[in-house]
Amino acid sequence: MSASRSETASAAVPDGSGSGTGSASEAGPEPGGGLLAALLDGMDAALCAFDADGVVTHWNREAERILGWPAEEAVGRHGFAGWAVRAADAEEIHGRLMAVMDAPGRQVHEFALLRKDGSRVLVRTQSAGVRGADGTPGGVYCAFSEVHAQIDLERSIALSEALAEDGTWGVVLVDVDLRPTVVNSYAARALGTGRSTLLGRPFGELIVQGVEELESALQHVLAEGAPAAPAEMWVTLRTPEGERRRCWRSGFLRLSSPLAEEPVPLGVGWLFQDVTDAKLAEQDADRLRFRSNQLHRASRAAAEYEDPMEAVACHLDFALAGFADHALVDLAVGDRLVRAVATPVGSPGPAAPVAAGGLPVRYPAGHPALQAVDRIGSVRASAGAGAARAEGWASERQWPPDAAHALCAVLRSRGRTLGVLTFLRGGARPGFERADAVYAESVGVRVGVVLDLASTLGA
Repeated sequence: MSASRSETASAAVPDGSGSGTGSASEAGPEPGGGLLAALLDGMDAALCAFDADGVVTHWNREAERILGWPAEEAVGRHGFAGWAVRAADAEEIHGRLMAVMDAPGRQVHEFALLRKDGSRVLVRTQSAGVRGADGTPGGVYCAFSEVHAQIDLERSIALSEALAEDGTWGVVLVDVDLRPTVVNSYAARALGTGRSTLLGRPFGELIVQGVEELESALQHVLAEGAPAAPAEMWVTLRTPEGERRRCWRSGFLRLSSPLAEEPVPLGVGWLFQDVTDAKLAEQDADRLRFRSNQLHRASRAAAEYEDPMEAVACHLDFALAGFADHALVDLAVGDRLVRAVATPVGSPGPAAPVAAGGLPVRYPAGHPALQAVDRIGSVRASAGAGAARAEGWASERQWPPDAAHALCAVLRSRGRTLGVLTFLRGGARPGFERADAVYAESVGVRVGVVLDLASTLGA
């Protein structure tokens, strides 16, 4: 029943003592009578009242909706006996209702009442006594609703409170200005802040990257409604320990007022779960599967080349896919390293043998390739921040000017060092990690075998 309804109630209007009877039209010129009747009729809960003798004095429209008895037929009856309850229950129900007249506070009961059509309905009542101007008991008022509707309401409230406290999903309620108004414990932990710290503040104070995508999603939900499926968003958070990259699987709900005649958006309910670990594990598995497939394909393709250096170039071409921008092979000739295979410097292209004429590469002391030879293992290096710094860093090490990250893997076969394999990435890509070094070593094993076979056949 809408609270905006303004029709005059047909229920009785009290005379100030709590025991008045009759309809609003019979209340005469009593000031405020029509307003009070309208307020009673506009309530979402059913309401009735009894005077000290148990006679019905008030009956609003929600009571009429639930039980089917109009106010004209309800007001003036003595209790519920003979019309709104079964005869066997009438005395007990009447006694429990009227007993609250002398008791403090409110009492809650559940009764089975009769509708006008003879069907039964279980209602939950809240009753309290009404006292007259002199303080003596003047009657009882009783608000009631169908039990199933009350239970539905209690479930909704319980669900809201449970979600707002702690759950397995983060819950953030956002107003129409995209400012958080409620943040549960899970969401606070995921955002790296306190539950009250973020309230009323923009998300940009915590989210370094990805805030535009999040706010765009919230605005879309406000304008168009919730999307059909959850969305995965990668964000970078600003925390006291530094920036953290996280992936959130998010769902959105548009919140509208249940009291308005037209849907009025109150904001957005944002539910999310941190799935970073699962996504990273999935990415690692996909990467490992792809790289294993590349190694297999490279071995099969390289086996068809007669020229060993062409076979080495074939291995590098397969290894570069999705892994690096450049690849170099330097062979160990005595105590020197001589360039044998390389990718083009100016633009991307396939690896090819280099006619170096046996001249050594002018690597300075402490060069990552020389370190790899000394350690008989992999060496990773990065230029650091700044494009100018990266270009100078690459030039000093005899690498293409766009190189910002390097990974050098030693080439070994039959207990001998045959050279160094170097992979290079540009500044737009992340540095090499330990898993990348493992892959480079796997490529190096195959390249080393080819080079060893070539030197053996050449001898």
